[in-house]
Amino acid sequence: MLNRCFVGLAVVLCPGVLAGMLSAAGRPASAAVDPGVLDAQDPSGQVRTLNLNGALDLDNPFFQDLGTNGRRCVTCHQPDVAWTITPANVQERFRESRGADPIFTNNDGSNCQGALPRSLGEKRAAYGLLLTRGLIRVGLDVPPAAEFFIESIDDPNHCGPATNDASLYRRPLPSTNVGFLTAVMWDGRESSPTRTILEDLAHQANAATLGHAQATHGLADEQARQIVAFETGLFTAQIRDDRAGNLRAEDARGGPRALSVQPFFIGINDPVGLNPSGAPFDRNVFTLFGAWAGLEGSHHDRQADARRTIARGETLFNTKPITISGVAGLNGVTFASGVTVPDSITGSCTICHDSPNVGNHSVKAPLDIGLTTPAQAPYLPVYTLRNMLTQETVARPIPAGRCSPASGRTSASSRARFCGRWLRGRRTSTTALRRHSKKSSSSTTRASTSASPRTRRPI
Repeated sequence: MLNRCFVGLAVVLCPGVLAGMLSAAGRPASAAVDPGVLDAQDPSGQVRTLNLNGALDLDNPFFQDLGTNGRRCVTCHQPDVAWTITPANVQERFRESRGADPIFTNNDGSNCQGALPRSLGEKRAAYGLLLTRGLIRVGLDVPPAAEFFIESIDDPNHCGPATNDASLYRRPLPSTNVGFLTAVMWDGRESSPTRTILEDLAHQANAATLGHAQATHGLADEQARQIVAFETGLFTAQIRDDRAGNLRAEDARGGPRALSVQPFFIGINDPVGLNPSGAPFDRNVFTLFGAWAGLEGSHHDRQADARRTIARGETLFNTKPITISGVAGLNGVTFASGVTVPDSITGSCTICHDSPNVGNHSVKAPLDIGLTTPAQAPYLPVYTLRNMLTQETVARPIPAGRCSPASGRTSASSRARFCGRWLRGRRTSTTALRRHSKKSSSSTTRASTSASPRTRRPI
């Protein structure tokens, strides 16, 4: 039950505030309101979370201070912005706390590890990537047997030595709609072929408690189980649009309740033959607003016009032909099904966003669509990596998934964590489109890497 307030959280979770969220659309927060529903305003209307576990239980470890720096899971997974953070959310917290909110901790919240700003202005600069991009720093080491080393670093943040070989900058992923995950984290680093997704989520919760919250000991098994049970009960989606109104009206199926019963399994609707049911790929992935396509009403009926526009947008997403080429992880790859994707194909958005009415990739398939080159992300460090065998170099943001990238100068937003292998391309997971409100998806989600100056060392 909601029986107390937290101190030090940007969204103070106390009965009055949550009652305001529950009545955000002008509905009275009364006993008739589902206690498992949380509503919040966003730039285009209203986003809703449905908690299948019922009313928020603030005794759940997700909301508890289990570390040494005041952080909790909810510090970086805020309910009013679809259980993540956004630059606007972080900036508001900075203003209200004058930089004292627990999210502004220099183990990973600052651009450079261990930053010690003195004035408010210095603190604003030290936490610039968090404030402007919503990025948290993740420090990782490259294993001794890696096939490459970091030859040089071009760091716009001018960071000094860190305790890790490289720093990866990531937006915290939403802790909602996790039942549709095929990999845990942008780069899949918390996923293991020997564990289930639920076990991966428990492992991630423990790693976050030890790392981000700087706990002195790991979670108890029961604490991890409770966190995962809470997260897997959350479903979040847009419920109201300022122009179109209720996204469930006139037989539409927007909102989290329909999402919570959406069928899903690994490989569902996969376009390269990895669907275990054997069913062929259907490009019509989103079928939420088809009922609005034939709505009657003149162009003077602004709401009806907005609803028809949404229906047309759904059709365009499903069917508009686009040329897909140069996508590392897709073009030129031969999959376990035996299907080899040509170097250039004609498809639609749903080739990658294939999970029905969710929009993520239904198998673990990290991709690179070129969003993290130095030209696209000049605010991130660029690393020059050299292959120890071929002497080939790459200069781009270092991928942050299971394996290192292939070549050149690299800056950090992709799938590979340093497993030490030399791969072509920087890859990240395809995320579920329904998990983000516009407020949470409008700013940068890509990650980058910055390394300590231990260059030339084979790592």
